[in-house]
Amino acid sequence: ENPELILRKQLDKLKEQKRPEADTHRRVDRPWGYYETLDVTDRFQVKRIVVNPGGMLSLQMHQHRAEHWVVVRGTADITVGEEALTLNENQSLYIPSGTVHRLANTVATPLEPIEVQTGNYLGDDDIVRLGDIYRRD
Repeated sequence: ENPELILRKQLDKLKEQKRPEADTHRRVDRPWGYYETLDVTDRFQVKRIVVNPGGMLSLQMHQHRAEHWVVVRGTADITVGEEALTLNENQSLYIPSGTVHRLANTVATPLEPIEVQTGNYLGDDDIVRLGDIYRRD
């Protein structure tokens, strides 16, 4: 059988099962680095984030989800509400839904946190950007 046809049938099965892999890749590139989705359910999502040196995620908040970050490599400069803090390897932070936050990497080596999102809605359109050096809306 034609390899292209086999691939099309597999993709149709994924769409039928409403699997996210039908529309999105595991790795998603961003201007600050990338993230990989490790696991997804209807109540939680786990991502491995890689922030390049000098990279900074948008200042943001979420209405429907909380996040828990665990730094597995590097140093994270974090803004949570009005507070600025630094997390090193093996340190973590819980960010409740509705809390303004930002993750940045100001050192010369990549930053890798694991992000666990929990809540009743985990879509990317729950990101409310309040400031972004890459000028994304």
